[in-house]
Amino acid sequence: MSTENDESSERPKELVTDENISKIHKMILNDRKLNLNEVADTLKISAKRVHHIIHEYLGMRKLCAKLVPHKLTFDQNNDELMIRSSV
Repeated sequence: MSTENDESSERPKELVTDENISKIHKMILNDRKLNLNEVADTLKISAKRVHHIIHEYLGMRKLCAKLVPHKLTFDQNNDELMIRSSV
């Protein structure tokens, strides 16, 4: 009896492709209020993998129900604070 899985039963090993990263990035830029499940359903990949791509490859995080880059410049931070205070 072998302890290794059959190749035919394995899931694709790599879903982090340039194509998926690009698609997720475009989706987020078009609608920053998307949630992980909506993106995952659209691309037919797991929400866990979408989360990994957004945070590790795109360097974004959730801030006030919008995905934004981790590091904002001083001007971007001020713009974000002005937008949040006007809502």
